[in-house]
Amino acid sequence: MDYQKFYAEVAAWIHESNQQAIKHGLNSDVFWDWVVKSSGELCNRYNNEILVVKQMNMLIDWLEGVWQSQKGGEEHEESRV
Repeated sequence: MDYQKFYAEVAAWIHESNQQAIKHGLNSDVFWDWVVKSSGELCNRYNNEILVVKQMNMLIDWLEGVWQSQKGGEEHEESRV
């Protein structure tokens, strides 16, 4: 696996997730549909390698934490999109 290419794609995905959150809001189905679809596509591109799947799961968990903190849930240090 080309790790540099993968992590460049992860960085691009994070940037785009921020853009999608700004455009649609964290509470929108459009945003979460994008998250699920785009993370699945990225995983498929790398044949669902365990590192890729775990990385994307971590990012989705992070986004869920941001969403929770914005709606008044528990605080997360890393909750800045």
